[in-house]
Parts: sequence; C-alpha cells; structure tokens
Amino acid sequence: MGRRPMCLVCLLLMAAMCFADWLGVPLIRGNPLPDSVQSMIAAHPEAVVCGEAVRCADTEFSLSVYLEDVCILAQSDKISIQNVRVFLKEKEEVPPGTFLVLSGKLERVAAPRNPGEFDSQQYYACQHIYYFLKDAVIEKRSEGYSRYGRFLADMRERFTAILEAAAGEDAPVFEAMILGEKSSLEAETKLRYQMAGIIHILAISGLHISLLGAGLFNLMKKAGLGIGLSGFLSLAVMLQYGMMTGGSVSTMRAVCMFLLSVAAKMLGRIYDSMTALAVSAILLLMESPAYLYSSSFLLSFGAVLGIGVTGPVLCRIFHINNKRAEGFVLSLAVQLTTLPVVLMNYGEVSVAGVFLNLAVLPTVGAVLVSGICGLTVGIGSIAVARLMLLPGRGLLMLYEELCRAAGRLPFCTWIPGAPSMGQTAGYYLALGAGLAVGWYLNADKHPAASGVQSTKRRVWGDASKAKDRSVESTALKADKTCTTGTRKGKKKEKVKRKTERRMAAVVCSLGICLGIFILSFRPPGKLTITCLDVGQGDAIVLETPRGQHFLADCGSSNKKGVGQYQLLPFLKNQGISYLDAILVSHTDTDHISGIKELLEYMGEGLTTVRAGSLVLPDWHEPSEAYGELTALAHAAGVSVARVSQGDSIKADGAQPGAEKQTAIRNGDVRLTFLAPQEGSSGKDVNEEGMVFEISYGEFRGLFTGDIGEDTEKKLLSQGCLADIDFLKVGHHGSRYSSSAVFLDKIRPEIGVISCSSSNNYGHPSGEAVERLEAAGCHLEYTMKNGAIMVRTDGKSLTVERFLP
Repeated sequence: MGRRPMCLVCLLLMAAMCFADWLGVPLIRGNPLPDSVQSMIAAHPEAVVCGEAVRCADTEFSLSVYLEDVCILAQSDKISIQNVRVFLKEKEEVPPGTFLVLSGKLERVAAPRNPGEFDSQQYYACQHIYYFLKDAVIEKRSEGYSRYGRFLADMRERFTAILEAAAGEDAPVFEAMILGEKSSLEAETKLRYQMAGIIHILAISGLHISLLGAGLFNLMKKAGLGIGLSGFLSLAVMLQYGMMTGGSVSTMRAVCMFLLSVAAKMLGRIYDSMTALAVSAILLLMESPAYLYSSSFLLSFGAVLGIGVTGPVLCRIFHINNKRAEGFVLSLAVQLTTLPVVLMNYGEVSVAGVFLNLAVLPTVGAVLVSGICGLTVGIGSIAVARLMLLPGRGLLMLYEELCRAAGRLPFCTWIPGAPSMGQTAGYYLALGAGLAVGWYLNADKHPAASGVQSTKRRVWGDASKAKDRSVESTALKADKTCTTGTRKGKKKEKVKRKTERRMAAVVCSLGICLGIFILSFRPPGKLTITCLDVGQGDAIVLETPRGQHFLADCGSSNKKGVGQYQLLPFLKNQGISYLDAILVSHTDTDHISGIKELLEYMGEGLTTVRAGSLVLPDWHEPSEAYGELTALAHAAGVSVARVSQGDSIKADGAQPGAEKQTAIRNGDVRLTFLAPQEGSSGKDVNEEGMVFEISYGEFRGLFTGDIGEDTEKKLLSQGCLADIDFLKVGHHGSRYSSSAVFLDKIRPEIGVISCSSSNNYGHPSGEAVERLEAAGCHLEYTMKNGAIMVRTDGKSLTVERFLP
C-alpha cells in the first residue's frame, strides 16, 4: 500500500461509507431526502415539478424522460428532490437540455418484494433517482435546448437505424455492444448469454474501450500526429462515446482508466493499473455513494482486480507460461474474484463461461471492428454496410450456437444460492490465505551458494602463482571436492525447490476449495413455506429439512414475467436447482402463468433449474390450459402425474399413502392430497381444484387453492380436516371462501393472503378477514410485506417478512 497510496485511500473511503451505512445514514441505501419532504410526497403524491431533460427512452407503453435537478413547485417554494424519471401520458419529442414543467403523480421507486428480485431502488439510487413521475403531462417547456446533446442523441438514433437496416436480426446485439442500447434485446438472448457466462460482451466495458480507444490512439500515432495530439483526440472521442452510450458504471470506469493510461503516456510516466482502478473507484463513489452496493460497480471493478491481482498470482504459483493456459487462468481468476458478488446478486454462476470466454474474448474485437466499420460506411451506403457487418454477424452466429450448446449441458451453471456476509468474508479469507501462502512458498528464497565459485577462483589463482608442485596438487584436489559439493548442493536445492512449488500449488488449491465450500455450505434447516409476492396470484415454495423442494402454483393476473422476474430469481437465491414436484391447484392464469414460463425455459435450455414431475388434478374434461401445461412438461422432460382422492404418488423415496389419500413422504414431512374428488370433470376449476395438507411433527398446514364454500363443506363432510397451524387462505381472501364453519373446524394459527393491493376483485374481503380473525388466525399479507416465510421445526413456528 505504501507504493500505491491511492489504493489505501480507496479502501478507507469504502470502509467509511460502510460504517456510515451501518449507523443508518442513508448515504448508500434508502432515501436521502429529508423526512419532511418524503412525508409531504407520501401525503400529496400529485405534484408539479420542474427540471432539465437529460435523455429519453422508449418504454412499452409510453416515453420516459430522465430529469436532472428536479424541484417540486409548491406555491412560491421550490423543493429539491434531485433526479426523477418521468413517464409521459403521451409521446412527445423532448430534446436533451430542454427545461420542463410537468404535472403527475410521484411514486417512490419500488423496492424488491422477494428474495433474489432485482433491486430497482439501488439501481436508480446510483443515478440519484428516488421517485418516478407517473402519468405526466408537460405543462411548460423551454424553447432552448442543448444542441450538442441533441447532436449526440441524433447520432445515436442514426446509428441505431443503420444497424437495424444493415444487420437484420443481429441488430439488437450490435446495438448493445457498440451503442449500449439493450432495450431491443430479446429476453431469450440475454438468458442464453447469461447462462453461457459471456453476457459481459453485451455491455460496454473495459474490453470495448481499450480496443476502441487504444486502436484510435495507435492509429493517430502512426498517422504522425504525435503522442500529445493523438492522446488528446483519443481522450476526447472516448469521453463523448461514453456520454453517447449512456455512461454506465462499467463504461465510465473504463473511460477513466483509459484517460489515465493515455495521460501517463503523454507525460512520460509509468501507468499503474491498480492505481488507475482506485482513482476511478474514488471518483465514481464520490459522485454517487450508492455505487458501493451496485452489482455493476462491484463486478466491473472485481473483474479488473481478478485480471490484475489474482490472475498473475495464480500464474506464478502454477508456473503458467503458455498463452492459452494463461488465458484460462485469467478467466478463472475473474470468476474466483467476483464469485461471491455474482452469487449474492444472481444465486448462480456460469461454469461453462470459464471455458467459453477463451473462445469468445479473442474474437470480440473483430465483432466491434466489423460493427464500427459498418456504422461508418452505413452513413453513405447501407449495401456496403451489410458487407462490412458480415464478419461480425458470422461471429455472432458462432456465439449463439456456443450458447445453445452450453445451455444443453447439465453443469452449464452452478446454483449454490446467495451467501451470507459471514460466508463471503470466510471465502475471501480462505482465498487470500491460499494465494498468500502459495506465493510465499513459491518465492525465490534459496539462491544458489555463490561462495563455492569464489573459493574455486581463489584456489586456482593461488595455484597458478605457486611454484611448488605440492601447492598446485592441493589446489586441484580442492577444486574437485568443491565441484562435487556444488553438484550435490544444486541437486538438493532443485528437489527442495520442486517440493515447495508443489506445496504452493496444493495449498493454493486447498484455499480455493475451502472458500468454495464455505460459500456453498447450507446447514440442515427446518420445514420452510415461502409465499412469494407475485401481485394478484399465488406462488408457494416448500422446502423440507432434507432438502426436497416443491412448487405449489405460480402465476399472476396483473404481472408479466413472474417466472423470469420473481420465481427463478428466488429459486436461485435460495440455491434451489431442482424441484421434486410442481403442484398445480387449478389452471387459472393467476396460478399457472409462472409455471408455464418455467417449463418453457426448461424445454428451451434457458435455465438449469429442473423439475421431477408436474402434478395436476385428475379431471376428465380438462381445459385447454391443462393440455398446454402437459405438453410443456413433456417437452421439458418432466413427468406428469394426476391426483385425486384414492390415488397414490411416489416421489424420490416416497411411500404409498393411506387407501383414501395420496401422499408424498420425505422423512417426517408428508404431503397429503384431499381434493379433487375422484371423477371430477374440471369444468369448475376453482371448486374442483387441488387441496393438500402438509404435516411435519406436530405441525400441519393446509393449502386450499381457490376453493369456495361448496368444496369446504365437502371436505368437512368427508371428515378429513383437523386442527391446523398454517393456512394458505383460499381464493386470495375472497368473501366466498373461508366460511365460519370451515374455520371453526381447522382453527388456523397463521394465515397468509396472497393478492395485489390494486386488484379489481376486492381481495381480501373485509368479511373474510373478520371471520379469520374471529377464528384466532393471525393474518399476513404479501401485498403489505412482500414474501412471507413460515419456518417450523415440527413444534414451534416463526414468521419472517421480507419487507418490514
């Protein structure tokens, strides 16, 4: 640290920020606006604001405008709320630099509501955005605007149009790689690249900046412009390029490091990558402290640390001299350095990526050059641009095939789940210790003894001067003895050195393995029931103490992509890579839309999460959705089972249940199906849906799908109900479910209602809530507290809310 003081300054700054966050200062997380301002907005969300437009972005339903230096206009006062993202009611052209006055409804940027879900609050906090302005209407606008900002925006639109005309279906990938525009990328493409571990090439990063910036700098030097002018021009171009492409954290980090690199060449100084990295981090953190907890910031800087620190140490410990082997080790070093960060944010890491990057990274430059040449000539001729883009498109086709091949591998990704802070600290301690001890054992601590050679020269010198024969004979004998000793010493030294090198490699490998074990360790737990917040719908994940997992319904009627954005992130966050069974209560959209997504991803190789069986209610006249689920399950290699009273299912060591009930056993955990009745048609999907009970020790829980009073009465008449501890409240708390007589029989202690706060069905019904509370049931709501986790050891219960 003495040779790199900026690295020490950077570490101290990070430590100070973490300490402030621990004290509760809203510097990195939370809302830094004064409490009085937050209270005012919460009480009166309808507001008039003013600010300067920075950039615009098209969304699915409207145009959004990013405003800087925003103030709420309250009578004669202006109250600053920093930056705001505005969603306009009607699309209007808004050039950058335009000063706007708008009216609309201010809403706090939403926090994640389930474990593993994307943290929008942290993402927008990095841009000093804490509120959205919804349904906005432009009241006033300035006539003036930033002509240079308009020029950059027009150039970006022009380049986008060229790529769309010349690159065809590959245009979205070129746009992401060259212009930083990812809105056109299909979700399937993102998932394939993510699984293959090469999604980083779709973001403008240090690789892009170094290739483009260094290429431009060297080109101008060869043109005779000199180091000074070449450096100044290349820096100016790269800064504008960073602004035009959106200024992401990886782009600005790369531009900053490139700036320092060129400045060092211009001043004749030595460039130190670690000092440049520290300076870049300090500048970004001073601009926005929220970057410290940003996955983009941590991964971008962690990758450079892996290449600059971990990689060289591994190469020295394992004596890597071959270029290909060195590339593999550097790729592995990046993975090892960023592994806890990747797992904390995504719950999985690409194993295939370590190998695929060896094939992809050397060719990315060719794709970029092809794209830039296509953009340049495309200004004059689209036909020529198509020819220039052909090499890049060919490589992109190769990348697509490599991603597809990787997705078919069962070990493409590893899903150990998100580690705790203690596990993360343990991992880095083990990794650091392994690298440090390996480096020490591999250091040159045993230089060859030079005293032997000096003795030899001295003795021969004396012998040449001696006139006496006996003195010369003595010198020759001494020389022979000295040479023999040297050979023996060298041999011993070589053996010792070889042993120490082997020990260095072994110790380093053990440190890495120990760290990975610490990250992946999951102690035996309790029976856990997690009710995810999917809006207006149901999604329940059951985890047994022995590590079996069941999904009971997953769908929503008011949220799109619950499989991709809620279910899969949760499963990966919890380290769940295999579902023993997917249980479907009935086929309404709010119970199966996420399941359909999951099965589609399994069938198309877009996830390594797998399932053993799809369990459906046994209906004689199933709906069309029922058939779609069955077809998707078969395409994904998932077996299909149908259950009703009197059937039995065996799953992974299951034992047959009683004659009149279906059961799945896992140790002391038992899933017992109570409905539908045998011979059900399936015409009334709610009343003929699946009902099951889970028991573990003294604990009993009941999952009722969307049944109403009719099915509740049938279950009571059959005598299969008893006192329970947990109830998944039927039909999202509908007034037509949870009848008084039903509740008097089961007497639940805890009940969870899963619904949206803005649904059109009146869920939960006040009448149903009153009946549940009168029966002594403590209610939890996903709409209020996000995901609800109920844990039990078979005797006592604990309830955890994801949101306070």
